[in-house]
Amino acid sequence: MKRNLIYLAVLLTIGIAVVASAQKPVARRYIKQAPRYGALGAQLPFSDGVLVGDTFYVAGHLGLDPKTGKPPADPQQEVRLLLDSIKATLGQAGMTMDDLATVTVYCTDLSLYDKFNAVYRTYFSKDFPARAFIGSGPLLLGGHFEMQGVAVKR
Repeated sequence: MKRNLIYLAVLLTIGIAVVASAQKPVARRYIKQAPRYGALGAQLPFSDGVLVGDTFYVAGHLGLDPKTGKPPADPQQEVRLLLDSIKATLGQAGMTMDDLATVTVYCTDLSLYDKFNAVYRTYFSKDFPARAFIGSGPLLLGGHFEMQGVAVKR
């Protein structure tokens, strides 16, 4: 009986420690690249990414020309600008494109799929993240593509 009570006390202590450690808040780091939206960027109600532990949640990015604030006429240049923006945001969190685990791409014209892939594949050194490529309605500022993702430090 006494041994059972000791086991029960040990199990309760372990259980309390596990529950307490699970309830500790995880530090978060917010990344904001206001310059990609010009003066408006500082006022927009979102972060470009949020780092929670080793996981980085990347907000949707557009391929905007930093000089005009609009997407370029060439869809492949738009993809480069979009991926450069994602890459810069990942860099601020100490990560690279190869740390992306999954991405979602929204595209207003699915006939641009091959043009997107031609540029996209050059941004990764080995393996590609899991990906969804989804046809969408109009995107902000007239973009053809928007991409969001989740990265985990390798």
